[in-house]
Amino acid sequence: MAESESIRAAGAGTAAGAATAAADGPPEGARSERRSPRPRLRTVVVLLVLALLFGLPWATLFAFGTGWPLPVFAAGTAVFGAGLLAFPFLMAAGHGRRRNDRASRVADTTLGVVWVLFAWSVPAGLVHLVLVGLGAGGAGRARALAVGVAAVAAVLLAWGHHEAMRVPRIRRVDVPLPRLGGGLDGIRVVVLADTHYGPIDRAGWSARVTEAVNALDADVVVHAGDIADGTPVQRRAQSAPLGAVRARLAKVYVTGNHEYFGEAQGWLDRMAELGWEPLHNRHVVVERGGDALVLAGVDDVTAESSGLAGHRANLHGALEGADPGRPVLLVAHQPKYVAQAAAAGVDLQISGHTHGGQIWPFHFLVRIDQPVVQGLSRHGERTRLYTSRGTGFWGPPFRVFAPSEITVLTLRAGGAGA
Repeated sequence: MAESESIRAAGAGTAAGAATAAADGPPEGARSERRSPRPRLRTVVVLLVLALLFGLPWATLFAFGTGWPLPVFAAGTAVFGAGLLAFPFLMAAGHGRRRNDRASRVADTTLGVVWVLFAWSVPAGLVHLVLVGLGAGGAGRARALAVGVAAVAAVLLAWGHHEAMRVPRIRRVDVPLPRLGGGLDGIRVVVLADTHYGPIDRAGWSARVTEAVNALDADVVVHAGDIADGTPVQRRAQSAPLGAVRARLAKVYVTGNHEYFGEAQGWLDRMAELGWEPLHNRHVVVERGGDALVLAGVDDVTAESSGLAGHRANLHGALEGADPGRPVLLVAHQPKYVAQAAAAGVDLQISGHTHGGQIWPFHFLVRIDQPVVQGLSRHGERTRLYTSRGTGFWGPPFRVFAPSEITVLTLRAGGAGA
């Protein structure tokens, strides 16, 4: 929901990262932290978070004065207890080094269900406390609150699953860029981000997304990272339709943080094989009507800690040799890179990573780590930032109050600001 980095998915936009971080350990090639107390502290924090995520919904549905008959209470307790005990092992099997897709599907779905129940158990618990304080409590009202939480969660999960699995809606945004030449006025940049090809086989969905992109008659198509969870070999069928994406001037791709949980260089190679330009701290120049636009890209900000040689976010390297008089469109997976972009005078940064929160109210946590959750924003005198809510989803196959998108950015020459 997706992606803070202390919770792995806060940037991905989901709540699942706490358990996943414990399951995965450091990215391949990173230095070992076995002698540091940090992994132990992280494990304690993860366990406390999981106890709260599972415990509060259990208490709201089956305790807190509900007075259910013993068989109902025992059955509910058994279900939540089994889920809590199994969840870390399923996450380890699914998102750890073994990458068992079946375990991932069960763990991710469980997390989504528990998160939605937790989110609505909080206000229900507050209402229950108020009623008790007013002397208006009782088993009947407690049961009504429990049933209400369960009903709301069921509706939101069913709707959220539909939203996650559908082809994203088209979102159209005009972006004024004062330095853009008149020959490039009206250029259409179609943005994909956070496709997260993963444990659920979405090859058919990927093909339909490609059809939707091609119908937009793009000049430039951008994939802003987090292409998949898994290796290029694992997700070959799901990524294959990207080879059919069409653009008049360029198709460009940068790595996201999730590529560095797998095979980042492999994904750069795979996208090149599919006919895309991997902007691995480099740029290309596109021209139309006698005017030029620099398309630059940087590795994700987590790349340097991955231990992969030559991988880090290097804006200086990406712009090396570019004409400083030309406008720059920078693709950087995480919105928080906009501080560096603004300092360098970049005209437009395109990012993803946040998923718009993916499952409400996770966007509040995303906002702690990122300057923007979604949409067009302005930073400094020159720089605009567009943050996509993402095309796919990470982890839990749900999107609640954070719809996915395929974005059409129409760049406009001149104009005062966004």
